Amino acid sequence: MRSLFLGIIGASFGLLAAAGVFTVFVAVGIIPRFAGRTHTAGKVVLYEEMVIFGSIAGAVVSLFPEYSQTGAFLRESFPAQEALWSVLGLSAQGMFGLFAGMFIGCLALAIAEMLDSIPIFARRISFRHGLGIAVVSMAIGKLCGSLFYFWSELHRVVK
Repeated sequence: MRSLFLGIIGASFGLLAAAGVFTVFVAVGIIPRFAGRTHTAGKVVLYEEMVIFGSIAGAVVSLFPEYSQTGAFLRESFPAQEALWSVLGLSAQGMFGLFAGMFIGCLALAIAEMLDSIPIFARRISFRHGLGIAVVSMAIGKLCGSLFYFWSELHRVVK
């Protein structure tokens, strides 16, 4: 019963985090902006599907990292073609790195645009004093969460 409860809680938090990422994309309008810049407005649905596919693929790789190491798995299964599988694994890692870098860059731009909207939102709701404290508090919360995550992962790897 406890495992079922923890599974439901974990899935709920995962869905909440995914909803936050997609909310940023929708709020900033990043996908239609890319389609406009590249003059491929007819492919917006494809872009949206690729964002969803990338998010699902990233979740699977995060949850099951042992199955995402294509080169290592195939090297063990087919030792005669070790060099081929090493190249395949390195190529897959390079492609992942390229697309992950593009994603992080786009996300950074989206967050920068969201930060530009905070003063506008604060003026509309008459939030006069403490805006700097609110932004710094959000940044400190993000920093603490990141440090906690990396610290717990470091402890797991060291043990």
